Amino acid sequence: MVNGVLNNIEFRRIVRILETDVDGELPLVHGLSTIKGIGYNFAISLCRLLRLDPMMKVGYLTDDEIKNIEAVAKEPSKYGLPHWLYNRRKDYASGEDLHLTGATLLFYVKEDIEREKRTKSWRGIRHALGLKVRGQRTRTTGRSGITVGVKRKKTTQQQKK
Repeated sequence: MVNGVLNNIEFRRIVRILETDVDGELPLVHGLSTIKGIGYNFAISLCRLLRLDPMMKVGYLTDDEIKNIEAVAKEPSKYGLPHWLYNRRKDYASGEDLHLTGATLLFYVKEDIEREKRTKSWRGIRHALGLKVRGQRTRTTGRSGITVGVKRKKTTQQQKK
């Protein structure tokens, strides 16, 4: 490595992968994990499938490698990744196993929550009320709103007067 150049590949501080800016200083596995919809396990499997070094810095990726990563992340079934790695198995509308990333993942999650609210399921009611959904305790945690201060008792001298 000489002056930020490794094997005639320039180092980029910010790399655009799947419509997300990824820090070029991060190792490839951690950089891919910063993209919504790609976790650590999926990032490791991407690296193994494409024969990339997981500890290589993201800034040294070539344009072809970035295109390959995007292609596999968009359609992992084409490349033989197992279905249990996908983040949306048995989709409600289509029944297919999907892997979503970025804004589409956020859209589908928001749509699922809205469907639960419409059907007035237990989870939907909890979402609508702004309460915890997954069975956590709510007696002391998760409080929101205005905090009420405690007033001190008046001194005994003032009470006598």
